Amino acid sequence: MNNSDLADKLATEHGVTKSDARKLVDAVFAAIGDAAAQGEEISLNGFGKFKVKANPEREGRNPATGEAMTIKASNKLTFAPAKAVKDKLNG
Repeated sequence: MNNSDLADKLATEHGVTKSDARKLVDAVFAAIGDAAAQGEEISLNGFGKFKVKANPEREGRNPATGEAMTIKASNKLTFAPAKAVKDKLNG
C-alpha cells in the first residue's frame, strides 16, 4: 500500500474526495517527519511509536576494496508497533 492507496481507502470509507484525502495523508506524514526531525517521539495510540535513534560513528570496510573506513554518526527513525498491531499480525 502506498500513499495514493491509503488516500483512496480513506476517501471511500469516510466520504471525502480523493484529493482531500491525499492532502490529509501527506499532512500526517509531514507532521511525523517534522516531529522526528526535532528529535521528538511520535506515539500513535493503538498503532505504535516512532523514535529517533542515534547511531554513533563506527569503523567499517569499503565492500569494493576492503579498505577500512569511518562511517559517520547518523540518526534513524525506528518504529515499535503497539500490542494491537502485533496481535493483528500474528493472528
